Amino acid sequence: MKTRTFSFDRLTRRASLLAAAAVLSACGSFGSPPPAAGDIHVMTSGGFTAAYNELRPGFERSSGRTVKTAYGASMGNAEDSIPSRLSRNEPADVVILARPALDALVAQGKVVAGSQVDLVRSSIGFAVRKGAPKPDIATVDALKRTLLAAPSIAYSASASGTYYETELLKKLGIEEQVKPKSKRILSERVGTVVARGDAALGLQQVSELLPIAGIDYIGPLPAEVQRVTVFSAGIATASKQPDAARQLIRYLNSPEAAPTIAKTGLEPLTAR
Repeated sequence: MKTRTFSFDRLTRRASLLAAAAVLSACGSFGSPPPAAGDIHVMTSGGFTAAYNELRPGFERSSGRTVKTAYGASMGNAEDSIPSRLSRNEPADVVILARPALDALVAQGKVVAGSQVDLVRSSIGFAVRKGAPKPDIATVDALKRTLLAAPSIAYSASASGTYYETELLKKLGIEEQVKPKSKRILSERVGTVVARGDAALGLQQVSELLPIAGIDYIGPLPAEVQRVTVFSAGIATASKQPDAARQLIRYLNSPEAAPTIAKTGLEPLTAR
């Protein structure tokens, strides 16, 4: 009978190969890299958009994930509004919008109950076309005079516009005179409408007016008639990446994100 002999070197090589195979097998399929982290899908309304657009690249770098974004109004039936997008079952992991609208989505089963996190407080302001005279809105009486004198006024189809058309004009006692010359803007920034001269005066969240070229920001509504909106984030019930969604929300609500948020005209509600 023949005796098979193995050299020490061959035994060593074989042991090394077996050990390497065990490590690779524990990490996944043999010889393949670990699977890439899945994309995160975000839907955000205009009030938080400027801050979000600045913060997103930092999250992508730190997490190694790609964030895909859809933009739309917090409420309303416009084709690109967040409620409309969700009703069409567009992919969503995180939704960011006005808190009342977010809570409505929770009630409809579109957002996970208890996942809501308040991110910012947002105020409403006015703008005119760049270079146009800036009317006085510093007091309630001055605001009334400005609205009565304006030939045309643009307002959003979301939270600020809803307040304007259903409450503010009534509070000021000028609804009958002013509402007929006011135009509700769908699927476009109010500032853009003002910049091209289609409205003499525009009202929207301050954070949505500031980034628009071609307009001059006048200032916020007087405190007595101001409506502060809280914009919040929640996790979509159809999310395929709920853990990553929570990670992104923590990032947006972190102390490190606060300075970026503040410079866009919002008041950060940083987690303590």
